Amino acid sequence: MLTETDDINYIWHPFTQMKTATKPIHIASGKGAILYDINGNPYIDAISSWWVNIHGHANEYIANKIAEQARILEHVVFAGFTHSPAQTLAKSIIENLPSHFSKVFFSDNGSTAVEVGIKMAIQFWYNQGIKNKTQIIAFENAYHGDTFGAMSVGERNVFNKPFEQHLFTVTHIPLPNKENVNKIKKQINDIASSGTVAAFIFEPLIQGAAGMLMYEATYLDELISIANENNIICIADEVMTGFGRTGKLFAINHLNQKPDIICLSKGITGGFMPLGLTVCSNKIYEPFFSDEKEKTFFHGHSYTANPLACSAANASMDLLVEESCQNQIKSITSSHLEYSDLLRFSNIVSNIRQQGTILAFDIKSFDSTSYFNSIGKDAYAYFISKGVLLRPLGNVVYIMPPYCISQQELKKVYSVITQFLAYIGKNYESQDKEIYQ
Repeated sequence: MLTETDDINYIWHPFTQMKTATKPIHIASGKGAILYDINGNPYIDAISSWWVNIHGHANEYIANKIAEQARILEHVVFAGFTHSPAQTLAKSIIENLPSHFSKVFFSDNGSTAVEVGIKMAIQFWYNQGIKNKTQIIAFENAYHGDTFGAMSVGERNVFNKPFEQHLFTVTHIPLPNKENVNKIKKQINDIASSGTVAAFIFEPLIQGAAGMLMYEATYLDELISIANENNIICIADEVMTGFGRTGKLFAINHLNQKPDIICLSKGITGGFMPLGLTVCSNKIYEPFFSDEKEKTFFHGHSYTANPLACSAANASMDLLVEESCQNQIKSITSSHLEYSDLLRFSNIVSNIRQQGTILAFDIKSFDSTSYFNSIGKDAYAYFISKGVLLRPLGNVVYIMPPYCISQQELKKVYSVITQFLAYIGKNYESQDKEIYQ
C-alpha cells in the first residue's frame, strides 16, 4: 500500500532540486483540460503537461485505439519487420508535410528525434566521401534536448555545464530580426566558406525552453535560403511547435523555404505514449540507399515504432485534422489575442508575444529574464493555489493549453494570471518601484 513518503523515498524527479523541492502534487486522474489530485482538487492544465496533451487527458478515442491495438500486437522488433500502425502513421505524416519529404525514421522522444536528425545530416556528407563536413550552425538560446548531440547544438548554460568538455563545437548565431538579418546572412556565408558546415538546426518561429522567444518566418526564410545556397542541410526541430501549436499543422507551413529534415515528438501521440519521428527528404535518404553496408544508418531503439505508440499517434492525427479541433485552435488563438490586448494595460508586464495557441509575456524584474528568476517559483505556487497549472520559465509566463479547453476554463486561466499580476504589483511595487513605471 502506498504512503505519503513513497514518492520522496523512491523517485528522482526531472528538472528538480530534490533537497529543496516542495512536496509533489499526487495526481489521481485527468479528464479533458482538468487534472484531479488524490483529494479531488481540480487543476486546469494550461501547459498541456509539458506541451504533449494536445487533446487533453484520458481522451476516449485515443485510449480505445490503444486498447484495440494492445489486444492485437503490443510490440515487435522494427528491424526486418513492419506493422500497419507504423505504415499508417508514416503515410499520414508524409501526406501532411510539404511534398518533398519522403521518409520517416522512428525513435522514442524529442531529444532522440533531434539526435537522429543531426546524425543523418553528418552521415549524409560522410556517405558521399565528404568527411570534413561536420560543423553545425544553431541559434543562440537554443534548446534541442538532453542527449549529448542535442545538448551540443543547444545553448551552453547551467543545464549542460557539467558535460561541456564532452560536447562538440557548434557555431551559434542570433535569432534574426529586421535589424540584424543581413548581418547574420553574411555571418552564415563567412562560416560556410570553410566548406565544413554540415547543417543548420533551428526551432522554427518559437524557441520554447528559452522562454518562448518568437521571431518572424520571413527572416527564417532568408536564413534557410542562404543555407541552401551554401549547400547546408536544414533541420527543423518541431518537437514543440508541431501539430497545430503555431496555428498551422506545422510551423514550417508558415515558411516559403522548407527544411531537409524535420524532428517531431511531444504532441504527436496526444500525450499518451512516448514517440519521436525524424522525417527527411529523398535528397537526404539517397546517399544511405546503397549496396555498401557501411552506408547504412546504424541507429535504432528497442521500442522503435512501438505499435501502441503509433496507434496513439494515428488516433491523435485523426482528431487533429477534424474541423472541430481546427476550430478550437482558431478559438484559442483568438482568445489569446484578446487577452494580449488586456495585458498591455499592465505596468508590470513586457514583451507580450503570441503565436497560434501559445501566449507568453515577461514579468518585469530587477533580476534578468531567465529560468532561475525567483518570480517563477512564486507565480507557480500562486497559480496552483488557484487551481491552474502554469509552469513559468523564470519570469516568463506562458499559456499553451490543450485544444479541448473550454472558453470558461480558458477565461479562468486568464483571470488567475490577472489576479497574480495585481497581487505581485501590490507586494513588490514598493521595493521595485522604478521598474513598474
